[in-house]
Amino acid sequence: MDKSSSQRLPPLKRNWWLKHRFFKLYMLREATVLPLVFFTLCLLAGMVALLQGAESWQGWIAFMGSPIVLVLNLLALAASLFHAATFFVLFPRVMPIRIAGHSLPDQAIVAGQWAGVVAVALLFFWLLGRGAA
Repeated sequence: MDKSSSQRLPPLKRNWWLKHRFFKLYMLREATVLPLVFFTLCLLAGMVALLQGAESWQGWIAFMGSPIVLVLNLLALAASLFHAATFFVLFPRVMPIRIAGHSLPDQAIVAGQWAGVVAVALLFFWLLGRGAA
């Protein structure tokens, strides 16, 4: 099939995705990786600082306590929660769960995923609280 240049579609502009809500949300979801990369690099820097000794560790603690880093980490948390929320909504469509030949309602699957997040968070806070006591 040979198409002449007159039959080709015009090239898309760079901002074509800004005209569609679906694609804006998709790009926002994909952009959630950026604050998470910062958070991951902070954790890796903390591990390196821990290996280098007490003085390096205290410097990392001071860095992590700076207002800019705290704001960026809160942004990473919000990005992570947004990413999880969009994944949880998508999950029942991609992998429906069937029990005894009946599909579970999408809302039940999403609620179960959030219940799992809350359970893990509560376990984490319980373990963290026990370590401080």
